[in-house]
Amino acid sequence: MADPSSYRPRPGEIPDSPGVYRFRDEHRRVIYVGKAKSLRQRLANYFQDLTNLHPRTRTMVTTAASVEWTVVSTEVEALQLEYSWIKEFDPRFNVKYRDDKSYPYLAVTMSEEFPRVQVMRGHKRKGVRYFGPYGHAWAIRDTVDLLLRVFPVRTCSAGVFKNATRTGRPCLLGYIGKCSAPCVARVSEEEHRELADEFCDFMAGRTGTYIRRLERRMAEAAEEMEYERAARLRDDIEALKKAMEKNAVVLADATDADLIAVAEDELEAAVQIFHVRGGRVRGQRGWVTDKVEEITTGALVEHALQQLYGEEKGDFVPKEVLVPALPDPLEPVQEWLAERRGSNVSLRVPQRGDKKALMETVERNAQQALVLHKTKRASDLTTRSRALEEIAEALDLDSAPLRIECYDISHLQGDDVVASMVVFEDGLQRKSEYRRFQIKGFEGQDDVRSMHEVINRRFRRYLAEKEKTGEWADGENTLTEEDGRPRKFAYPPQLVVVDGGRPQVAAAKKALDELGIDDVAVCGLAKRLEEVWLPDEEDPVVLPRTSEGLYLLQRVRDEAHRFAITYQRTKRAKRFRSSPLDDVPGLGDTRKQALLKHFGSLKRLRSATIDQICEVPGIGRKTAETIAVALARTAPAAPAVNTATGEIMEEEPGTTGSAGEPLTTGTPDERRGQET
Repeated sequence: MADPSSYRPRPGEIPDSPGVYRFRDEHRRVIYVGKAKSLRQRLANYFQDLTNLHPRTRTMVTTAASVEWTVVSTEVEALQLEYSWIKEFDPRFNVKYRDDKSYPYLAVTMSEEFPRVQVMRGHKRKGVRYFGPYGHAWAIRDTVDLLLRVFPVRTCSAGVFKNATRTGRPCLLGYIGKCSAPCVARVSEEEHRELADEFCDFMAGRTGTYIRRLERRMAEAAEEMEYERAARLRDDIEALKKAMEKNAVVLADATDADLIAVAEDELEAAVQIFHVRGGRVRGQRGWVTDKVEEITTGALVEHALQQLYGEEKGDFVPKEVLVPALPDPLEPVQEWLAERRGSNVSLRVPQRGDKKALMETVERNAQQALVLHKTKRASDLTTRSRALEEIAEALDLDSAPLRIECYDISHLQGDDVVASMVVFEDGLQRKSEYRRFQIKGFEGQDDVRSMHEVINRRFRRYLAEKEKTGEWADGENTLTEEDGRPRKFAYPPQLVVVDGGRPQVAAAKKALDELGIDDVAVCGLAKRLEEVWLPDEEDPVVLPRTSEGLYLLQRVRDEAHRFAITYQRTKRAKRFRSSPLDDVPGLGDTRKQALLKHFGSLKRLRSATIDQICEVPGIGRKTAETIAVALARTAPAAPAVNTATGEIMEEEPGTTGSAGEPLTTGTPDERRGQET
């Protein structure tokens, strides 16, 4: 625990101007980012008597080892820089709202030749119109299913669309009238785009126009005694009305607004957002955060606005944002929102009427979300804490292993030997810290030797980073990098877990001993009986099958195995896709494809003359000679045999194996081989 006075800036060093400041820990990792109208006044608050600080602020300043700042011209610039640094450094003491799920959107790909309606998640793409977010994907599909009666827009994937175009037969939706079937030219590109535009207009809230238009057409059909057409139009009207009922009108003036409500206690805060478009609630989302600093409701709202609109532009930022409390100061936040939208944005607290009533509904949702989260979190925290305590007790550790690293070796019958390193912190996956290794010290299958190499490489990197940061220079930090990004191997674990038994554990312990590291515990988890092996112990530690500690170790081990297998399969697939043409200097993918397309396979290309190779567009005589030499060096493999039937498998045109033969043979299980 550091004394804040040890790194407090000298009087007069801190400028009295707007800016953004960063606190770093002893490893130079950024742990807190903040902004201030006056850096001097704001930072002075952190270096007062510790007893006067909020407990979480006190923890932050005693964890930190240094503070630095950047001066900016305006408070808006400070707001933008603060948001950028929080996204970049992910400081542990900052308020970070996290979605409780990845919310689905109804998306229309207007940038495609024939726009497609589909469910999308994740980052927004250019040229796509989004509606939502929705609470569940099935809610989107129900809405789309109703609207396709009236707006039969394409919903199929690119592969299905291409296949229908090739065969001249539409999919099932085309036969039942829920797709206009542009794949078989039932409608032109312009007609289909008009349907997509009408679909988007209806979803955007302009519903009355289409309802009235269909009602007029239904009346005309009835007058002309075309009762079947009138009945179809009546069903279309009912479908549209049913879709509209799913989003009841909540604001009569067709308002576009986002309503943000906050429910909080001393430790945590929950945020709920209702997205209102055209007076109807089009989407809802929620976030929960730990209050790791002393913070007001207005500051929570400011952070929520950064999270909500930091990556958005244009119409995704509404004209009006209603909040329970205003940020202080208000003007920089309003100016920042206006820049994101491109026009003025009203940020205010509703005082009366429908908007006030709707805000109360959003607040009730936030309260319920906080109660639900605390119920789940209490159970989860209790379980994780108990698991770590059981591991510490079973392995006779001084304290609970807050950072656990697990290693696994994977190969295919001795080929493509790789290793994985996964990290769990506080019992949770830390995927940004995962690493993978290629075994370089030798060839062949030797899991024990591979484990020794991986542990040695990982902790040699740790020692090198430790020396580079100056931790061995009498406490003087000599780090020159200023970006604050954590180094790949800068932080040691309290516990190393290896996938295996006594031999693997001994190899890992030997690697640590050779490097002089004696403060990292080692254990192994054997698959057969789920025994926990310790170095220099004749008998394993057997944890009860119902033990939360054993369950956590199993999760860590299984995650390392999954990560290693994934990497090994990727390397194997890459090796299988290799070709003798890869060794031809200056021969890119385009000309490789042209060669294979011209000759049909590498086997036919190998038997071609130089003059025949020169006939391929873009291939000169010198390149053709180089290709012929490269192919002559690789002898064709023996014919592939189907092990199930015994027949020789004929080569298919377009095969791109290294010898012109099929890449794999046998059953899927035989191809998969043994992976460890």
